[in-house]
Amino acid sequence: MGIVIAILMFGFMIFIHELGHFVTAKLCKVTVEEFAIGMGPKLFGYRSKKSGTLYSVRLLPLGGFTNMLGEMDETDDSEHSLYKKPCWQRFIILASGSAMNIISAVLALFILNMTAAGFYTTTVKGFYESNASSYNSGLRSGDVILSINNNKVNVYTDIAFNITREGTEPCEVTVLRDGEEIVLKDVVFPTEETDGILYGVMDFATDVEYTSPGLVLKQSVFQSFSTIKLMYQSLLDVITGRYGMEAVSGPIGVVGEIGEVAKQNNYAAMINLFVFISMNLGVCNLLPIPALDGGRLIFVVLEMIRRKPLKLEYEAYIHLAGMAILLIFMGVVAVFDIMRLVG
Repeated sequence: MGIVIAILMFGFMIFIHELGHFVTAKLCKVTVEEFAIGMGPKLFGYRSKKSGTLYSVRLLPLGGFTNMLGEMDETDDSEHSLYKKPCWQRFIILASGSAMNIISAVLALFILNMTAAGFYTTTVKGFYESNASSYNSGLRSGDVILSINNNKVNVYTDIAFNITREGTEPCEVTVLRDGEEIVLKDVVFPTEETDGILYGVMDFATDVEYTSPGLVLKQSVFQSFSTIKLMYQSLLDVITGRYGMEAVSGPIGVVGEIGEVAKQNNYAAMINLFVFISMNLGVCNLLPIPALDGGRLIFVVLEMIRRKPLKLEYEAYIHLAGMAILLIFMGVVAVFDIMRLVG
């Protein structure tokens, strides 16, 4: 059941992503030759008599594509060729897939937040133990947390994320106490280790604020920003070696996680997982890596700067090399995922 739910979830996210490319291409009057869900051999399809677009479903459910006229052919002189469109239109078309993933995640988060009775705030309510580490370091009940290691705190998720990441070492915490801004030096949090990864743990509770329309909107916006920031920070931590490959999961590991959440019959946890994965898909696709949308956007920006395009032949070679590196990386990640599932 976890595999089925994972396939449906991935399929929906890929559909949303490709729909972004498809709709913006149509709006910019670019001919879409094929709109496909899945990869590999075609299972079935339908070709529109009006537009000529082939709508297809392919064998492998993890993937999809929007094949546009002139996408990799600079010799096509049709006015409906992607290559012949202005840079700003190509930029929108290429970025729209990731934008749709992020927007759908924000909407899902907003809907989930509408069902919440209340939200944890950034005000310390009390400590889980009388000798809590953060209390001994100077944190007090009633403190409104403003920042942790100069990372601004807007909502509770900012506190949770920053303590998890920064709390492995003593932190500088800025709080509002009795109307006065105070900087607490060397605030210590307890730590835990899972799968070789050390992270900080909150040892205090915060107040709860009851739901209102304005609060739902605020929480949805800032929770989204927190999640996107966490993703970029986590990627940076992997690149710099702070976290090893054991901290990275691919489709196999994600399917396993979805299966575990599915067993709980907890719709809120499932929506949260959708939000996290969909934002990951959107953010990672915008990374400036060849073969990804972000890599292709770099070439559009370079064209804007140079006032002339790079030959598509050269661009194709670069994307091909990027795809080869990505496939090798995905293979390594898959090995680690399997080892975790078996072990």
